Amino acid sequence: MKENQRQGSKNKQEDRSTLHSNFSVERTYEASAKRVFSAWSDPKARLQWISPGENFSTTYTENDFHVGGRDVSRFQFGRGDEYVADARYEDIVEDRRIVYTYTMSHNGRRISSSLTTVTIAPMKSGTHVVVTEQITILDGGD
Repeated sequence: MKENQRQGSKNKQEDRSTLHSNFSVERTYEASAKRVFSAWSDPKARLQWISPGENFSTTYTENDFHVGGRDVSRFQFGRGDEYVADARYEDIVEDRRIVYTYTMSHNGRRISSSLTTVTIAPMKSGTHVVVTEQITILDGGD
């Protein structure tokens, strides 16, 4: 299936659709692979980089960082909207890789399901990180 291809059909009762996409973000950090991996595994450390602006808050209600464990986070914006990311860790290789799946809900309605891979590669001058997400957006929930 091609990237960003919409499937589905309209139903008289409701529109059901899927939109598939993927993206990658790459960064190099002046830190060891161990330190970068530790930051991903610690919700307090993650809170330092996931706040996109004013009137935005994040709360971790569950963090069980091991294969099969869950990570549940709630995001709220100033206008009262709540997003919930409910993740399950599928594969973890210390200091090298984290793979997890998650669903995202907006005000109680599921809007997407994703597979995310975090690749951590040590370099001479730090650590190169690639985060790749394969996402299915549900029923126009982007």
